[in-house]
Amino acid sequence: MNAAPHNRAAGPHARSRSLLERLPLSANFIVLVLAVVVGAAGGFASALFYWMIGLVGRAAGLLDAAAPFLQGTGVVWAAILGGLLVGPMTYRWASEARGHGVPEVMEAVAVRGGRIRPRVALVKAVASALTIGTGGSAGREGPIVQIGAGLGSSLGQVLRLSEARVRTLVACGAAAGIAATFNAPIAGAVFSLEVILGEFSVGAFSMVVLASATASVVAWALLGNQPAFLVPPHELVSRGELAFYVVLGLLAALAARAFVDLLYRTEDFFERLPLRGLLKPALGAAGFGLIGLLLPESLGPGYPAIEAALHAELAPLLLLALLGAKMLSTSLTLGSGGSGGVFAPSLFTGAMLGGAFGHLVHGLYPTVTAQPGAYALVGMSAFFAGATQAPITAILILFEMTRDYRIIVPLMLAAVVSTMTANALSRATIYTTKLIRRGVTLKGGRDVAVLEQLTVNQVMSRPAHTVRAEQTVRELVARMQQLRHNGFPVVDRGGRLVGVVTLQDVRDTPLDGRLDRQVREIMTPDPVVAYPDDDLHAILDVLERRDVGRLPVVSRADGGRVLGVITRSDVLRAYNRALVGHRREEPSVPEGIDAVEEHPASTAVAPGQTDEP
Repeated sequence: MNAAPHNRAAGPHARSRSLLERLPLSANFIVLVLAVVVGAAGGFASALFYWMIGLVGRAAGLLDAAAPFLQGTGVVWAAILGGLLVGPMTYRWASEARGHGVPEVMEAVAVRGGRIRPRVALVKAVASALTIGTGGSAGREGPIVQIGAGLGSSLGQVLRLSEARVRTLVACGAAAGIAATFNAPIAGAVFSLEVILGEFSVGAFSMVVLASATASVVAWALLGNQPAFLVPPHELVSRGELAFYVVLGLLAALAARAFVDLLYRTEDFFERLPLRGLLKPALGAAGFGLIGLLLPESLGPGYPAIEAALHAELAPLLLLALLGAKMLSTSLTLGSGGSGGVFAPSLFTGAMLGGAFGHLVHGLYPTVTAQPGAYALVGMSAFFAGATQAPITAILILFEMTRDYRIIVPLMLAAVVSTMTANALSRATIYTTKLIRRGVTLKGGRDVAVLEQLTVNQVMSRPAHTVRAEQTVRELVARMQQLRHNGFPVVDRGGRLVGVVTLQDVRDTPLDGRLDRQVREIMTPDPVVAYPDDDLHAILDVLERRDVGRLPVVSRADGGRVLGVITRSDVLRAYNRALVGHRREEPSVPEGIDAVEEHPASTAVAPGQTDEP
């Protein structure tokens, strides 16, 4: 039966009405306005963060001039000083600000209803500016994703929006950060949907695109409208050259996997050190600072070196040296507890790999291959795709960052090959590996571990509403209208399952004589079924692969006996309830924000309640 109406005013923990309930405006209009607000905030935050990094960098650059007795080692001491400042901030005030930030946003969306503590954005901004400005081998995109997501989350919490709205505002903030940082509004939106939310829903898409576009406009006004990299024109010289780009995609996937392993092995190393946590970033800073003495191009995000590789201005041996140095220095920076992103290091490493490979193939086959810079450009996309397994973002962001369409086919090919190879090696990405180590396994933006703990028997709708095979379509339609269902299991006279029928089956039936046909004539026979002991992760996987909205639940002992029905809505509702229960078990609610109440819903689909289409 339907759940009893929820009394918002009852109980000591009842929350006040949200903004969407108080204003006499369309809810869709309000959330679009909020998307614009978050986008603008993300654009301003990106510009401010860029200026903060520059300010810290200039201060660090004065160290050598102010202290000549350091004899050229000022870069090391500046890095150590930055680490000493970052350590207490991230270990005492906001542990979420350690590392590259994107996994924390993904976890907040999937497990905490999009809730991010307001202080995280501030701590992340300052800590990352100190890390990157003093030479830390990290990028500014990961921090600004977390900063933008934190702004979106804080706005949603202050306005007491639903968890679904808060999650979408988090995605808006993340998209705004990428769009403003790289002047790439399309890639920013796709990154947020592909990586942060893990799905492309129509409602979220509109808001995320709007936020991304707004952030880009703000960034253009504050930072200028220039591509991230100025590259010479590159084209595919011959069709046979595509084979070399396939090889580059394979190499990029292997290198990306090695980078992910090195990063988290380094993190494990620092975790095991018998040293106070707040001092570890300084130790990592000493390491990357020493590498920077030998190869200063490895310090910071490394955009000048990327530009040089794209123009084929670096020798092959230097490219290989920078490839290894960047992987190691980034691992030291982030594995020790420093704050920054892995986006720019991935692009850097890919450019070095691609450039070195380009020198090799162009030297061997100069008449049928492009210049090494073309391979550096494709290597950037392929490496990022292998590390994140987000090929759409990898393809689009390189196109937007360079505004060069002529080499898009090799770029697409290498990115897809790299993604497929990396996925074959491990389904864990540079982002999800961190979550898996915490016991959180995401798929489609949801924690698989939560779904695996729930069974069909706990959430299925029962008793099952069925129709008989010999009934007419007219009777079927009347039953659909009565129960507000869009589909039913079909049983024979003995009550045994023989098929399923949906509203789409009715629509696909020729109009002439349609209502007088029997259900058996339009149903789908031998349907896929669920069993009571199946876990919800497996069921959701079946629903998505088969693109169906419901499955009949049958007994394992007697496969023809229908016990109930499970829909996609049942699964997602149970998942959300489980997350609410998990959050209620946590020791405290961050920074005084009231916990979102659970809205009970019956697992049974009753008259008046619309189920999954």
